[in-house]
Amino acid sequence: MTDSHCHIAGDEFAADLPAVVERARQAGVRRALVILAAEDDAEIARAAAVHEAWPECRFAVGVHPHHAHLFALHPADAAALVARRLDQVPLVRAVGEIGLDYHYDFSPRDVQQAVFRVQLDLARARHLPVVIHTREADEDTLRMLHEAGQAGVTGVFHCFSGDADAAGRALATGFHLSIPGIVTFPKAQGLRDALPVIPPGRLLVETDSPYLAPVPFRGKRNEPAHVARVVEALAARLGTSAEELGRQTDANFDALFRP
Repeated sequence: MTDSHCHIAGDEFAADLPAVVERARQAGVRRALVILAAEDDAEIARAAAVHEAWPECRFAVGVHPHHAHLFALHPADAAALVARRLDQVPLVRAVGEIGLDYHYDFSPRDVQQAVFRVQLDLARARHLPVVIHTREADEDTLRMLHEAGQAGVTGVFHCFSGDADAAGRALATGFHLSIPGIVTFPKAQGLRDALPVIPPGRLLVETDSPYLAPVPFRGKRNEPAHVARVVEALAARLGTSAEELGRQTDANFDALFRP
């Protein structure tokens, strides 16, 4: 299995990273895509420790929409910073997570869009996929991704939690959908009903560690080992085995991120 989105270079894992990695391996998780915040020097530095503890991991780096305000005067500086991180951190395979978040509006919406756009342009120039964060901003996110998709940008909607209609609109961009532990939550029936809409070749799984731990770990720190529970839940809903779904999502990860 592959955890296609986690934040194990964050402070939350600094004290016990080797144990976290060992639990993941014991659960059958062989690698993860680790998200790095481009503007966080400490997190960028911890990428080396992650690589040492778990050499199979790969990385994505970007400016999250929450932090777009840091580049309000010069959005192009966000892309320039990410470009430097791409050159600095080995084994980066994607730009992300990037996108739009209108739920919290920590950054002005026009600034979010400007910073998102320059990072999409960078991904296209570097021939890298993108990892998308979108919350209560679907119309603008989809519009910008359709425009980028026409220029050859590919990627994944991370932490997809929508219904079948939302899945169809997201899939129309040509992107993959990554399913988090939310799929195990009692109130996530709409997401469970959407799963058959997703083509097998466009499906990924994730934890978004340390957030969104699946049942029965809900309320605790999430970690990559728990992606096994996500795979089990998806396999049960789709009428296949966890082993087969793990192989399929591994192959999808390979095709998208070329690890």
